[in-house]
Amino acid sequence: MTNPRLIGIVGWKDSGKTTLVARLVEEFCARGLKVSAIKHAHNRFDIDHKGRDSCHIREAGAYQIALVSQRRWALMTELHGEEPPTLAQTIDSLEPCDLILVEGYKKEQHKKIEVRGEGSINQQALAPGDPSIIAVVTASGTAQDKLPCFDRDKVTQIADFIADICELDLVAVK
Repeated sequence: MTNPRLIGIVGWKDSGKTTLVARLVEEFCARGLKVSAIKHAHNRFDIDHKGRDSCHIREAGAYQIALVSQRRWALMTELHGEEPPTLAQTIDSLEPCDLILVEGYKKEQHKKIEVRGEGSINQQALAPGDPSIIAVVTASGTAQDKLPCFDRDKVTQIADFIADICELDLVAVK
């Protein structure tokens, strides 16, 4: 990934990634930026529900279904055994924005921040084996790595770090 306005948030399951992404989205939106997010899901997920019209159409075999209302729209694509889009393809499908936060995609080589949490299913640090990890977030704000480390509750500091790394317009951020 060469997009300078993209930063990944990685970590093991239950480490606090989604919470951090949501807090960063809130912080950057409060600063007037347009933020998009991509979340990688390992498990099956559904945004549709049994008994709904769109679910009935999807189950009938539709390849794509667009749901459109006055408040939002969504486009669902059934893969039917095809490979899912790559991260790059997913990024290309987004509307222009100031910043893209990517949750997951541990194996991709874009700049990433590792989140470590006590409730995580795995306590093994990712940073030692991944040179694309540029910082760490922990509950205490300390780690053994030689990388910048942030307290998970210091969202403003984390956002400032991201703004610097992603070359965001500091006038828009401050």
